[in-house]
Amino acid sequence: MVFVANHLSWIDILLLSGATGTAFIAKAELRRAPLVGWLCTLNATIFVSRADRMAVTAQIAQLRDTLARDWPVTLFPEGTTGDGVTLLPFKAALLAALDPPPPGVRVQPVRIDYGPATHELAWVGDEPGQHHAARVLKRRGSFVATLHFAEPFAPADHGNRKAIATEARRRIEAL
Repeated sequence: MVFVANHLSWIDILLLSGATGTAFIAKAELRRAPLVGWLCTLNATIFVSRADRMAVTAQIAQLRDTLARDWPVTLFPEGTTGDGVTLLPFKAALLAALDPPPPGVRVQPVRIDYGPATHELAWVGDEPGQHHAARVLKRRGSFVATLHFAEPFAPADHGNRKAIATEARRRIEAL
């Protein structure tokens, strides 16, 4: 399964991992982050370099290898965190791993929703990660997080990576 989800906060990773056991695709810089980098390695995180366009082929191969081991993977195709209100454009490069798809692999669109707390939990702009984490952890009260799962689909039914991204985005928007 390839989970394709909107991305609002580092909390998204805890939610999706706890609910699905998924591995993640993360920016390469996280590998070097204290504690976070180590935690990422515990669940087969695939680290990608946004700056090295030549490495995309190797990253696609790594994603295909992970899927071949029957390990679900989550991709945040917006490429960054958003405000939880607007769905940002999807970057489709890594969805090339699904063109053609490994046997039996399906795409599961997911919309993450923090309800009224969204504006307090979303990580928008240039706020450093440690500041966002401190802000969220200092927040008073509770909140409800909801994972909305759309109907999964066979990527082969939709063609290339761009069409797969378009279909996943359409299903997330519908949620």
